[in-house]
Amino acid sequence: MTQGAPLGHLFVYAVPLVLGNWLQLAYNAVDSIIVGRFIGQDALAAEGVAGPIMNLVILAITGVCIGAGVLMSEAFGADKTDTLRETLATTLLFGAALCCGVALVGILCTPWILQALAVPDSILSITAVYLRITFLGAPFTFFYNALAAGLKSVGDSKTPLRFLAFSAVLNAVLDLVLIGGMGFGIVCSAVTTVVAEAASALLAAMYLVRRVPLLCPGHNQWKIQPQLLGRILQYGAITALQQAVQPICKVLIQGQVNALGVEAIAAFNAVTRVDDFAFTPEQSIASAITTYIAQNRGAGQPQRIRPGFAAGLRLELGYWALVGTLTWWLREPLVALFVKGEGAAQVVSLGSEYLALMALFYGLPALTNGFQGFYRGMGKMTTTLLGTCLQAGLRALGAAVLAPRMGLTGIAWACAFGWCVMLLYEIPYYLYTCHKKRLL
Repeated sequence: MTQGAPLGHLFVYAVPLVLGNWLQLAYNAVDSIIVGRFIGQDALAAEGVAGPIMNLVILAITGVCIGAGVLMSEAFGADKTDTLRETLATTLLFGAALCCGVALVGILCTPWILQALAVPDSILSITAVYLRITFLGAPFTFFYNALAAGLKSVGDSKTPLRFLAFSAVLNAVLDLVLIGGMGFGIVCSAVTTVVAEAASALLAAMYLVRRVPLLCPGHNQWKIQPQLLGRILQYGAITALQQAVQPICKVLIQGQVNALGVEAIAAFNAVTRVDDFAFTPEQSIASAITTYIAQNRGAGQPQRIRPGFAAGLRLELGYWALVGTLTWWLREPLVALFVKGEGAAQVVSLGSEYLALMALFYGLPALTNGFQGFYRGMGKMTTTLLGTCLQAGLRALGAAVLAPRMGLTGIAWACAFGWCVMLLYEIPYYLYTCHKKRLL
């Protein structure tokens, strides 16, 4: 990404990431559709409660991988192969221990977590079983994301897409056969998720060993390098904390939704699947911006940074125009996919009102994600953390005030408020950074 037109690089890099996210999100949506239609509304609500909790774990894990990916991109741009390999080895070894601990603590603390979220008694037991099983997938999720970060750092965003596609298809097929065809319950849904996560991690490891020697650490490099670990934690821990802030916010908002009843919980689970189709690809475009800027920083070419960032923002807004329009026109049939039978009409009504607002608001996170990608690429991890904390805190506070009065639409307005305030912080600081770094 250190030569040629920025828009072309960003587009080619971002498209596989977006497609990969769409595949993963499509699986999540299909999983919810299968659970809601073949197991029931209570099971759909149970997955809705467990979702933000697992997202908290997954995004915290991937935050470390994003931070390590920035360092690997810098090393690749500077042609420091040994540093590139040692960074990947340190990340994998440290992450293995971290994730096993996270999985154990999560399993042991499941009852306390669900009680703290005021989960209705009618779905408490099935939610606990589902959550405990999915905690077991945390180590596999880490390994896949760490290996994918290594591939992306050298400009290969297509190969992780193939592994993700295989995992998503495998997961969907297992769900259709075992749940839709054979009638297994929510335990099966959790187990198939873990199996698919393990498959993607295994495929990524095999590919790295056989096809990408540039990234494969030597025997003497398979150890935790204290100096590199310090930099990984400096970048990764802040990014992980930032990544964790959003799902913490979602958990707090989920607590507000839980107080609105099972129908509202089911509706919110359905609409958050649609939300993910908007938010996650916007984050993928931001990842492309991060890699582009980090590689050009490492190569000593600051004059390419601002044009690349401007091209990235154009991609963000173009994606919003597409997904916002589709969401507004298809809001009712989208929600209707997730439910049937008694209570379905109320769930569809609640969900479509929410999506009518969010289709417009999706443009705000398109911009905030673009600026976050810029700051990560510049190594300003603390800036991204502060922006995310500001947005998430105001979003959760707004939901606590508005949800009891306005229902799910109150949560949509709370999201918009948080994103607007975040932009008021990010834009002036961007101009200050460009002036200080002489990028203007």
